[in-house]
Amino acid sequence: MPVIRTPAIVCTVRRHGEHGAVVRVFTPDHGLQAGYVRGGRSTALRPVLMPANVVTAELRSRVNEQLASLTVELAASRAPYYTEPLAAAAFEWVTLLTAAVAPEDQPFPRLYAALSALLDLVCAAPSARWWVRAMVDYEALLLAELGFGLDLTRCAVTGGRTDLAYVSPRTARAVSLHAAGVYAEKLLPLPAFMTTDAEPDWEQLLQGFALTGHFIERQFFADRRADVLAARGLMIDRVKRIAV
Repeated sequence: MPVIRTPAIVCTVRRHGEHGAVVRVFTPDHGLQAGYVRGGRSTALRPVLMPANVVTAELRSRVNEQLASLTVELAASRAPYYTEPLAAAAFEWVTLLTAAVAPEDQPFPRLYAALSALLDLVCAAPSARWWVRAMVDYEALLLAELGFGLDLTRCAVTGGRTDLAYVSPRTARAVSLHAAGVYAEKLLPLPAFMTTDAEPDWEQLLQGFALTGHFIERQFFADRRADVLAARGLMIDRVKRIAV
């Protein structure tokens, strides 16, 4: 692998040995990358290697099968926002999710841009409602980018494009209010903001989380990685506390 020097978002940090760390970073042109950071657990580097921070990353490896050596320089710190429990939970979930499901060495420029914008919004939005909607959108985009996108363009039964109110938990396709009929209770509610510019209330935002969460769990975490979903549960619990 040639030397890669790139902007990157820190996603996960795992202790390796007495002083080092294996770090996964998400990059705009090279996708998810993993590398060993010498001294990654040191006092100097711990504030740099915080999930959601932006760094300039340099990866070097002699052979493709070898874990790359990674050095980092801090470009933008989001550490101050870790003092806010909801923001901290959002950082943890979205970076952990990205590191857990994105294939390594494959570029996802749209996903990188969306993740960067979402993290900025968590820091800057005057109300959590602004970035909660963006979080639902990011989860939906991630599903789409990895080949599991929701089809919310037309009714799976009638082919119509209006009155879409539900999603099939099996096919991920939208269903209109009229077509759902007696099966409505078996379908997932489709909040209007996911197909229009409608401004969502908290109930609709939580419906959005329920919708994307169903497919995230089914496609990526069936029988594995309960710790990742626990991070999502923590974030949603904190959202519910302010959803009044």
